[in-house]
Amino acid sequence: MAAGSERSARSTEPTPPGGTVEQAKEACLRLLAVRARSRAELAQRLAAKGYTPDISDRALDRLTEVGLIDDAAFAEQWVHSRHTFSGKGKQALAQELRRKGVAQADAAPALDAITADDEESRARDLVRRKLRSLPTNLDRDKTIRRLVGMLARRGYNQSVAYTVVKTELAQAEIDTSNLDDSMD
Repeated sequence: MAAGSERSARSTEPTPPGGTVEQAKEACLRLLAVRARSRAELAQRLAAKGYTPDISDRALDRLTEVGLIDDAAFAEQWVHSRHTFSGKGKQALAQELRRKGVAQADAAPALDAITADDEESRARDLVRRKLRSLPTNLDRDKTIRRLVGMLARRGYNQSVAYTVVKTELAQAEIDTSNLDDSMD
């Protein structure tokens, strides 16, 4: 055996299957650099990379201690972003947070930050935008079904969706009749 290879054999400790705690932390930091993630998401990604549960837990515990993993803050940011930019309703957001492994205790305050008025206002915006792209000769009942369905798929409850759609359709009809009157 050569002197160099003997020295390197003594200086390295056996690496645990999947990697060390430091390697797991580095993997998490790379993932967190892209976007915020829940603890459960990170644990899942580490498991997929072959890290043992013990190594993953130790790495995640350390990142939680220093404040890099915070499921409550993640839930708050996720809810704000998805409601504001994607137009998601509370039901869809709650489901997304559950899928991401956020505990109900961490998700509830974030979801409660969306008031009924916020949700209704966002639904109105979505309906107004969708109304502009629907064919003008579309049957009223079919229009209602399409708009309510669009809101339901985005996580708005049925009563909010139906109320908003009826109100916005009535307003659109008033606006178009005023436009017709002014052209006479």
